[in-house]
Amino acid sequence: MKKLPGSKVGRIIIGLLLLFMPVLAHSQSDHASSTPPPIAQQMVREGDFAIKLESALGLGKSADEAGAETRLGELGITPRNGWIADYPVTPDIIGELQKAVGDAAEAGKIPLQKGEALKRFDTVVAEQSLAVKPHTMERTYEPLPEDAEQYPNPAGINDYYNDEGPPVVTYYSPPPDYYYLYAWIPYPFWWYDFWFPGYFILNDFHRSVYMGHRVAFISNHFNDVRANRVFRIDPVARFSGRTFAGIGVTNRRGFISTGVPRSERRIFNGTRTLGGPVSRAVGSSQRTSRGAVSSSYGSRPGASSFHGNRGVSSSRGSGGMGGGHTSHGAGSHGVGGRR
Repeated sequence: MKKLPGSKVGRIIIGLLLLFMPVLAHSQSDHASSTPPPIAQQMVREGDFAIKLESALGLGKSADEAGAETRLGELGITPRNGWIADYPVTPDIIGELQKAVGDAAEAGKIPLQKGEALKRFDTVVAEQSLAVKPHTMERTYEPLPEDAEQYPNPAGINDYYNDEGPPVVTYYSPPPDYYYLYAWIPYPFWWYDFWFPGYFILNDFHRSVYMGHRVAFISNHFNDVRANRVFRIDPVARFSGRTFAGIGVTNRRGFISTGVPRSERRIFNGTRTLGGPVSRAVGSSQRTSRGAVSSSYGSRPGASSFHGNRGVSSSRGSGGMGGGHTSHGAGSHGVGGRR
């Protein structure tokens, strides 16, 4: 048998790898869709998302995030209560922006057909490792599948909170010791093939995160040093449409006035300082006696009630929404099912 030269063998191997790469990629994609989301949602600032979305939709490239938010807002592409640069992109924000992009394309406000515009929007979402799709009425509720043991178990979640602290956004019910720190947002969505009836978000948070090669903030605070006040965005109030107005908001009815001129255009896009409020991390030994909730998964929404969801009011002035609101929904909101 004639021995092939080394160069030919190398070309054959490369050819075989190229032949099987699509199969491997498809297999990895299937694996990703069969794996539940992590305990902590990927943190992406609205300001950074706005910059990427502006570019993806072919609208140019603004000098900064405020410019991108303003440009998108002028075209009606905005969360329903405006862009707030340091706020995290949550599942409901993704749903609101998806609808806004589709509406802008249908109205001819952007130079793209609706299908292409939504495809580019989905690409931006995927590139940010968010993988969220809004729930639609065509899909029906399904019970937990037989392989539900793949979901994070309560012991694993407890370990995560003890080691890493409470995440800003999570799709799983927090351990009882941490539950009172969170607001429940009843916005149903899909994460790949996993359906969730809503998500949990800290009532009060101000975290530094790495965004590429820079340090940025994920926060629901704004420290207005000129007015000597700290404003806090209440997550439940924002979901309900009542909060401080952000860039791009068109209907100011129901929004809270900050008393700062043109604050809806700039107040949540100001220069950050390291001295802002920070989220409180509660150790496992600090147990709340108000409405301890099981961290089991697959429970029906509303299976048990909780009335101790305490918001942290702003440290100065009247900018905060105030504490003491009751969480929407209750009990253990675990994974609802899979497609």
